[in-house]
Amino acid sequence: MMLRAVVLADIPAVLEIWNPLIRDSVTTFNSVPKTPQDLTQMIAGKAAAGHAFLVAEAEGQVLGFATYGQFRGGIGYAHTMEHTIVLGPAARGKGLGRVLLLAIEDHAHAHGAHSLFAGVCAENLDARAFHAAMGYGHAATLAAVGYKFGRWMDLHLMQKFLT
Repeated sequence: MMLRAVVLADIPAVLEIWNPLIRDSVTTFNSVPKTPQDLTQMIAGKAAAGHAFLVAEAEGQVLGFATYGQFRGGIGYAHTMEHTIVLGPAARGKGLGRVLLLAIEDHAHAHGAHSLFAGVCAENLDARAFHAAMGYGHAATLAAVGYKFGRWMDLHLMQKFLT
């Protein structure tokens, strides 16, 4: 397995991993699948901002990805980031999330990030446990801010200081 920067040729594989989670899970409150154009713009935006967008690959197959970006707009938040990590079904539970998160943390820290946030649906107990095991503390609960599957859901913000 190797980590590398995403390339445009990875877009179909990334969408194949991400869109089922968008449609069918509480991994994200977004319910609209990403398009190739969405992902092309996201990749370009991350590159322009100097933020990593990494894929994990084994035997030519993309197993998952991770990226990060500024938590909120404006100069005052320039050193506070939020990450996204998504694994395909075959890659879950094998330590790949840990490898991707550490790589994103290292990149963000090397590029001036002070802290990194994870926005995790309160119902996503596995993601909450994963982040806690990786040193992320509970920073806030935003009540009923996400709406999906006909119900309101809470968002847990979990934070890790990199400096």
